[in-house]
Amino acid sequence: MVFPSRAELDRWDRDHVWHAFTQMAEYEPLLIERAHGCTLVDIDGRKYLDGTSSLWCNVHGHAHPRIDAAIREQLGRVAHTTLLGASNPTTVQLARRLVELAPESLDRVFFSDDGATAVEVALKMAFQYWRQCSDPRPEKTSFLALGEAYHGDTLGSVAVGGVERFHALFSPLLFDVVRLAAPQTYRLPRGVPAVDALPYYLGQLEQALQRHHRRLAAMIIEPLVECAAGMLVHPQGYLRGARELTRRYGVLLIADEVAVGFGRTGRMFACEHEDVSPDFLCLAKGLSGGYLPLAATLSTGEIWQAFLGRYEESKQFYHGHTFGGNPLGAAAALASLEVFDEERVLAGLPVKIARLGEHLARIARHPQVGDVRQRGLIAGIELVRDRATGEPYPWAEQRGGRVCRHARQQGVLVRPLGNVVVIFPPLAISLDELDRLCTVVEEGIGAATE
Repeated sequence: MVFPSRAELDRWDRDHVWHAFTQMAEYEPLLIERAHGCTLVDIDGRKYLDGTSSLWCNVHGHAHPRIDAAIREQLGRVAHTTLLGASNPTTVQLARRLVELAPESLDRVFFSDDGATAVEVALKMAFQYWRQCSDPRPEKTSFLALGEAYHGDTLGSVAVGGVERFHALFSPLLFDVVRLAAPQTYRLPRGVPAVDALPYYLGQLEQALQRHHRRLAAMIIEPLVECAAGMLVHPQGYLRGARELTRRYGVLLIADEVAVGFGRTGRMFACEHEDVSPDFLCLAKGLSGGYLPLAATLSTGEIWQAFLGRYEESKQFYHGHTFGGNPLGAAAALASLEVFDEERVLAGLPVKIARLGEHLARIARHPQVGDVRQRGLIAGIELVRDRATGEPYPWAEQRGGRVCRHARQQGVLVRPLGNVVVIFPPLAISLDELDRLCTVVEEGIGAATE
């Protein structure tokens, strides 16, 4: 077999591969050939610390022997079978394990491919539920969502998303939603002090529910942290308040834990921090340990019941994905959950979370850092032109991008969200690696703002 040269691969990458969220006119190839632990290795043998968990999905590091072995073992049995009217033992076991781990009452699992599809499933299920439940409410056709939220890139998930820069072009294709300002503690409305952020935002939510609940099928929320919005951390108690208010006004709650699930916030699921059980729980990214495309939408027996009936009633959920519940992905997910137990991953997080917090406290003193936000091993560092006023740098200046380019030169891969530098490492990161990650990011901030 003749292998292509480095120059050929670079050229083919530029000429044929259309990269997501990337201006291809400015793209510079970076070909990652292999990986181990928290280290990525490019085609030239250069090593990089994986500071973004390969887009927020890798959990236990790359090439983890337990997960690798589980995939090989499953491959020896069957690589793929459909879930349309059939099943697979590995996928069934994963469903059972997820039900055991999830917040109470979430005992039905619908598998799909990725985070956007997990959300799409929840939206469609919520919509259909109100037409088929014991007390039908067909007027419930709308959704409530938060500003700056990101829930994926299918049309349904885009409709409930709130990142204008990503989605404005597609507005003619989208359904309308009731949208509220993103709850946060940094850029608060004039006259609202940080201590009053929680009652202010819950008051806004209740007003919206009072006005619109009769037409709302569900509210969708990223619990605790709106990640693609710039790692916006909600005021403590907002999730609990949203659950209580949606239940009071008869609106379903969809928790999108695609990014924040599987230990990222310090617990298996972010909902656990405020003892919340949603009506739908959307999972992906870390579900398979970051190995293979796999997603799940968990829901309740009550919602499940609305889809049962005689075949000719057409109450079944007419939605499916070819590779939903793929056995290889399910095997990786089961192995990942076993690693959580065997290596006591969650118990080892507090010391890493504290170390990250120490670095962030120091970085926060930089004159061009307006805010640092952390929840668990998730962090966002917002760069500003004027610290006193919070005036942002112009988007086109790419200050966050400059930090990340500096980090790449130093052998650390991180990605920006505009002027926000994101730190989102695998849970397996060591303290030494975490120190290096934060030190390089801090140096990059200095270089990008001087």
